[in-house]
Amino acid sequence: AECVSGCVCPEGLFDDGKGGCVEEKDCPCIHNNQWYSSGEKVSVDCNTCTCQKGVWSCTEYVCYGTCMIYGSGHYITFDGRFYDFDGSCEYVATQDFCGDKDSSGSFSIITENVPCGTTGVTCSKAIKMFLGKTELKLENKDYKEIQRDVGDDVRYWNRTVGLYLVIEASNGVMLIWDKKTTVFIKLTPDYKGKLCGLCGNFDDKSSNDFTTRSGLQETNALKFGNSWKQSSMCPDVTQEIKPCDVKPHRKSWAEKECSIIRSEVFKICHSKVDPIPFYEACVHDACSCDSGGDCECFCSAVAAYAQECTKAEACVFWRTPDIC
Repeated sequence: AECVSGCVCPEGLFDDGKGGCVEEKDCPCIHNNQWYSSGEKVSVDCNTCTCQKGVWSCTEYVCYGTCMIYGSGHYITFDGRFYDFDGSCEYVATQDFCGDKDSSGSFSIITENVPCGTTGVTCSKAIKMFLGKTELKLENKDYKEIQRDVGDDVRYWNRTVGLYLVIEASNGVMLIWDKKTTVFIKLTPDYKGKLCGLCGNFDDKSSNDFTTRSGLQETNALKFGNSWKQSSMCPDVTQEIKPCDVKPHRKSWAEKECSIIRSEVFKICHSKVDPIPFYEACVHDACSCDSGGDCECFCSAVAAYAQECTKAEACVFWRTPDIC
């Protein structure tokens, strides 16, 4: 949209927005505040966009959806909404049992959150995955299978890839777990708009992700999160916890450590994935993990940003013998 003809350029040439005049075929395109010349390509999720005459032309594949839950209650929904929710209970991360009571579905993923540290923030301790009549419980770096009486037969496979345990099911559901507090849920496009839970509804609009269990649109993350608890015995979360205010002596350490996200190390990624929400989540986690495991909390938070960078095709080698 920057490429316009006008009184600044000779007839037949266009102002390229950078002080030069070019032919229409050489008009550049802009993406995430970066300029790309004509013919250059960028990847957006599973699609490739090519700059043509100042306009992006993209392939239209339907992509897998990914929801990420990591650290002390940080969520990125299938549609890319970033929010925090610190509840100590079991919650529905995502499921396709939505709508009325008798609605049929094929899977449900529950996250069990427990306090980590003394400030009151919570981390995911265990994940339960219901696939037809099979229940898988992932906990203590391992998983076990429980067979139930009701439900269909859904086959699944497991494998270990690097740090992660990957469970892939025949119904298009994939769970990737780092055996600690990070979990990625990947789903095929068939589930678009059919989901509910803390990961949102996967309809490509982030504005309506806060849909409660009763189907209402909520603006408040706490009310939305509370509606997805599994047991009415758990208390509701009434206020957002700010661990750095509770433990001010940890704040400067947290900010110093987490500054790696905003540093030169990740420079190639900054224009592709906004580092600020990940930096803030990192500081929050580094302040909160005050009863051991603080390095682990910090490392998970940086790894979450590195993972998003990799998805945006900005590979960053950030682990060193001294860092994580």
